[in-house]
Amino acid sequence: MGSYADGTVYRARPGRSEAEVFLPSGTDGRHTANGLRVDARGRLWVTDSTTGVAVYDTADGSRLAHFEVARGAGAPDHFINDLTLTPDGTAYLTNSVRGVIYRVTPEQLAAGSGVLTEAYDLTPALRPRPAGGFSLNGIVSDPAGRYLLAVDMPMGDLYRVDLRSGAVRRVTLIGGDLKAADGLALSPDGTLRVAHNTTNTLTRWQVVANGTRARLTRTLTDPSLQIPTTLTHTRGRTLVVRSQFDKGGPMSPGSGTPTTFTIAAVSGL
Repeated sequence: MGSYADGTVYRARPGRSEAEVFLPSGTDGRHTANGLRVDARGRLWVTDSTTGVAVYDTADGSRLAHFEVARGAGAPDHFINDLTLTPDGTAYLTNSVRGVIYRVTPEQLAAGSGVLTEAYDLTPALRPRPAGGFSLNGIVSDPAGRYLLAVDMPMGDLYRVDLRSGAVRRVTLIGGDLKAADGLALSPDGTLRVAHNTTNTLTRWQVVANGTRARLTRTLTDPSLQIPTTLTHTRGRTLVVRSQFDKGGPMSPGSGTPTTFTIAAVSGL
């Protein structure tokens, strides 16, 4: 789990009720920890919304690689949000203020550092929104490596990016929408689980094999989710990060005080 407030990364060991600090605040100059993924080789990818992404060895916490956005006069705006990993080891990351998806290839990872490369610009496909607002947030990849799914949080749309042709299309959503959708988790059987932050809601969708349509199959809303921002599904349960972003966090800075931060275990999703 990562802290948006100071960039600390926590680790919760199986069987223990309290997490421990894995990467302290400020490690490698990291200011936030937005999206986290562990790849097939046990490397932890951590996005920092202000700079880019760093990769760590989960055995000892050493940094293996880092990739940063271009900065300085004339550089495009950025808010590096979430990431996903495809079967070939490529990482894809969302930029929430520009509708852009970045890519880090295995070859770039082996080199150890570099500038984040823009792979896909979804701006032409996104529906119009007020200037300065967020767009892309959560992102997942097809287990077969054919496509990406990325959510447009304020509009409630889901987009499919074909990894062979680069074609972008809006996914047909049946039975609901993805407004306020933040973190996504896609299982090999096509089950898509979604955390909707401001509405304290979790939804489950069934995505067709080619990723062009998704049907809503379950909705769970509960204030005790405390602004859920991401989730993962494992061993028959869904684990959900309760961000409390509305208690002095980015959704309401200067108001409220968060309680102890916890991970919720949800069954039946």
